[in-house]
Amino acid sequence: MEFENIEYFDMPKLLRQADLQIRKFAASSQSTTVGEYYSMLSELLRLEPDVERALFKFIMRDADIDDCKSLSSMITQLENMGVTAFVIEFHKLLNAYTKMGNWREASAHAKQIKEDFNRFYLLLQAAKLSKKPDSLPGAALTLDGYIRSLDFEEANRKLMILVVDDSSVILHSLSAVLSREYKVVTLSKPAQLESVLLKLTPDLFLLDYKMPEISGFHLVPVIRGFDEHWETPIIFLTSEGTIDTVTAAMALGACDFIVKPFNKDVLREKIAKHIVRKKLF
Repeated sequence: MEFENIEYFDMPKLLRQADLQIRKFAASSQSTTVGEYYSMLSELLRLEPDVERALFKFIMRDADIDDCKSLSSMITQLENMGVTAFVIEFHKLLNAYTKMGNWREASAHAKQIKEDFNRFYLLLQAAKLSKKPDSLPGAALTLDGYIRSLDFEEANRKLMILVVDDSSVILHSLSAVLSREYKVVTLSKPAQLESVLLKLTPDLFLLDYKMPEISGFHLVPVIRGFDEHWETPIIFLTSEGTIDTVTAAMALGACDFIVKPFNKDVLREKIAKHIVRKKLF
């Protein structure tokens, strides 16, 4: 059996999507193949527009039986895939409407679900590939086996550092110093950081503290907005090594700082101290 007529997904990205609980599902359903799981994900994406519309109508207190059916279909699909994050809330919404006729409570549940559910789907969409990759496991390979192979690759990959600085000289210099030990990704336009983080998952960030377009401290909330980067180390690059600068950097969520022009040995030492291999999930 080969991949035909189904969506393709970036599995490492999916593994970082905690709400999917893929590892738990794979362990409990060891006969499920990669192809079967991707088909389930495709069905989730197919159902999403109807669910989005139903939630909106519940919020506006204008839902009907068809909207209930849309949510019920989603509940069934989520349960089949072992995704429990939203099932309880969906049931509360439907019970408030169908059993109690309580529009106010149903609307409140719909509002509570909508934001988290939309984010869940955005992450699924971000993991969907536009075309079949050059290297892809056979559809008949078990999901559990595929995840184990990815774990092996993950354990042997280079750790990734994302450097954000508006100076091409600094970017080139840092890349030259660190590329032997780490995979170094450079970004000269800080406004693009969020879109980059939808594609990559760095293990450590080096951020220029002051940039004309967007300062490094403005990037911290962007980074922390991703669940997988809630604790990812952030080191600020700064030309101001004053106590006030250091205090401000730490208050913003940095774990350390490096004064420019940087000392190569100090740079390597601080990165080695803080960088941690991230799990795929």
